[in-house]
Amino acid sequence: MTNKRWLRFYPKEVNPNIEIEKRSLTDLLSDAVKQFRNDISLEYYEKQWSYQEVQEQSEKLSACLYQQGFRKGDRLSLMMPNCPQYIFSFFAVVRIGGIIVQTNPMYVERELEYQLNDTNSEFMICSDSVYERVKRIQEKTTLKKIIVVPTAEYRNLTLVADDVWFDDFLETYKSDAPKIEIAPSEDIAVLQYTGGTTGVSKGVMLTHQNFINQVEQINEFLFKRFERVENLDRVVISFLPFFHIFGLANVTLTGFRFGYKQIILPRFDVETVLNLIKKDPPLFFFGVPTMYNALMNAPQVETYGIDKIKAFFCGGSPMPLEKYQKFKQLMGEDAVLADGYGLSEATSGTTNQPYSRVKIGSVGVPLPRTDAKIVVETDKGFEEAPTGSKGELIIKGPQVMKGYWNKPEETNAALRNGWLHTGDIAYMDEEGYLYIVDRKKDMIIASGYNIYPREIEEVIYQISAVREVVVIGIPDEYRGETVKAYIALKEYQAVSKNEIIAFCRKNLATYKVPKQIEFREELPKSSVGKLLKRELRNQEWNKHQIK
Repeated sequence: MTNKRWLRFYPKEVNPNIEIEKRSLTDLLSDAVKQFRNDISLEYYEKQWSYQEVQEQSEKLSACLYQQGFRKGDRLSLMMPNCPQYIFSFFAVVRIGGIIVQTNPMYVERELEYQLNDTNSEFMICSDSVYERVKRIQEKTTLKKIIVVPTAEYRNLTLVADDVWFDDFLETYKSDAPKIEIAPSEDIAVLQYTGGTTGVSKGVMLTHQNFINQVEQINEFLFKRFERVENLDRVVISFLPFFHIFGLANVTLTGFRFGYKQIILPRFDVETVLNLIKKDPPLFFFGVPTMYNALMNAPQVETYGIDKIKAFFCGGSPMPLEKYQKFKQLMGEDAVLADGYGLSEATSGTTNQPYSRVKIGSVGVPLPRTDAKIVVETDKGFEEAPTGSKGELIIKGPQVMKGYWNKPEETNAALRNGWLHTGDIAYMDEEGYLYIVDRKKDMIIASGYNIYPREIEEVIYQISAVREVVVIGIPDEYRGETVKAYIALKEYQAVSKNEIIAFCRKNLATYKVPKQIEFREELPKSSVGKLLKRELRNQEWNKHQIK
């Protein structure tokens, strides 16, 4: 066990050894209803639902799913942008012991087909905007029942065969579903898909207790100081995607623990967000650096009341120093802007800045009941690195995943002796604050999305003219990083940049499509012929004067 020297910087009211009860996510909702019954839980385009109404909707939906033969352990894919039906569906599925498959609505057919078959999902609740995409691949999957959530843009959509609109499905309710016994630490609640250096997306198995632990850790470390403040307007603008672990665990589910009103937006739009801040200032603001950048660059941003927000939380990637200093000028005198670090394999959050002592450039210190250390691999195994030395960040805590879905080898590689090997390179200073400096994996983080180069490379390799390809992330002032592909073509063959981009758009979600392409006669290789991705990254980052 490491020396937890960071504990002396915990705020005095935070208990580093907080006791957390064994509970299910249904218990989380039930407890919220007991405490905040008639308070507004969700607001969506001026329509509101109390905590009790959220429970009623989810109970009704769970009964309808049960009537259709959905049982404990079955998988249901949720594929839609942020909306109240996402929350109703989430609590409905876990209520009857089902497993939520978090499905990105930007997935193209190839990505969607893989995920549905990997999980053998037979049920899906999706938005009408993706319905036709789902239907094109349905016959190649195990998918049997599709429930569709309507939006204004697709009002004239006609559903096929046994597919049903969400509200019509609720009308099939006959009686409540039976009580289902949940083993919180064993039963999986969510499969959160994440990529890897192999390019094959993996389902992170997160249990009910993983989420309960995360919610309690976040509440203890970040929100506890607000619990006894009277006349506090508990509002959060919820635009981080629910299908992303940051938005689901740290914003949405934590909201049910803390009791705030979530104003739901299907996507981040800076003008809409600023007008909401002006109308109903949120207590907290959760975002990624690109969102903070958009706020800072908005016209007359200082007139919208950002200074009334009590705390700002930044995830996805660290906030650049110059952006941090600029945004501080918009904040109230007592407000805090805190970077944190997390990953899907740890139900999102593992570290955050203690509001009592923020260090710019750091991702803070481990959350309550979480341990962290920096290790280097030697011929004796993994050994702890000296203070200030770079190595791989490993994490231990109750929020760490159960493993990867149907991938025991990958699970054993990631979870060793109770520690999660993150694949991220970091160092810890003498006070226990952590700094992320690189990624052992080749993952790119653009606008808060995780992008895995190998997947993009495999798509580009399908183009017959391509001989070699290397995909890397390069610095981008707005997105943090953006995707660039280096390509060497086969002799006497040709393909244009536009043709490559068009092919990628057909086979990849929009955020994964390369924004830059560079043709080269040869790509750098080692003495044994291995493509040297690191050399290309160094060349690009030197251009941008990144040290």
